[in-house]
Amino acid sequence: MSWLVLAALIWTGVHVGVAGSGLRATLARRFGERGFLAGFSVLSVAAIAFLILAYRHAPTVPLWFAPPRLRDLLAVVMLLAFVLFVGAVSARNPTMVGGEDAEPAPVAGMQRITRHPMLWSFALWAGVHVLGRGTLDGLLFFGAFLVTALAGMPSIDAKLAARRPSVWAELARTTSIVPFGAILAARNRFVAAEIGWITPVVAIVLWVVFLGFLHRLLFGLSPIGG
Repeated sequence: MSWLVLAALIWTGVHVGVAGSGLRATLARRFGERGFLAGFSVLSVAAIAFLILAYRHAPTVPLWFAPPRLRDLLAVVMLLAFVLFVGAVSARNPTMVGGEDAEPAPVAGMQRITRHPMLWSFALWAGVHVLGRGTLDGLLFFGAFLVTALAGMPSIDAKLAARRPSVWAELARTTSIVPFGAILAARNRFVAAEIGWITPVVAIVLWVVFLGFLHRLLFGLSPIGG
C-alpha cells in the first residue's frame, strides 16, 4: 500500500504542485512553453503509469460496503459524467487544453452549465468509483484523480485570467465552476437546443456499452446490480 500512497502523492503533486502552482510559470520561462509542455507530458505519463501499476498490486482493504441500490445510483451519476465528457470534447472551450488561445466565442451549450465540463466528468467518474469501491486502495487511486480534477478548475481559471483577462472577464460573468451555478444565479440560462440531441445520444450509447459490456470485460466486474 505504501507504493500506492507514494504514486498518488506523485500524481497529485505533478498536477497540483507543478501545473497548478507558480512553479509552472517559472519552468515555462526557463524552458519555453513547448519545452514545459513536453516535459510535463512525459512526467504525467510516467506518473499515471506508476499510479496504475501501484494500484494493480495494492492489497484490497475494505472500508465500507456499497449496497446494490447505491451502486445503481452511482451508475446513473456516471451517465451525467458521460454527457459532460461528450459535451466537452464536441466544442472548443478556453478552459480546456488547446482552447486557451482560441478566438473568443459566445458562451453557449455546455459552457452555460459549467465552464469545466471535462474536469467535472473526471471528478464525477472518480467520486463514483471512490464510493462504489469502498476500499482503501480505491480511495487512494480514484481519490488522486478526484483531487486533481477539483483542484484543476480554479487553477485553470487563474491561468486564463492572467493570460487572457478580457476572455476571462466574460467567462467569470456568465459561467460558473459549480454546474448550473450561473443559471441559478440568473447570470445565464439553460438552452437545450444549443446542446442538441447528438451529445446525449452518444453519451447514452457509451454509457450502455461501458456499463453493460466493457466494464466487465476490462475489469472483471459489473458496476450495477449485486
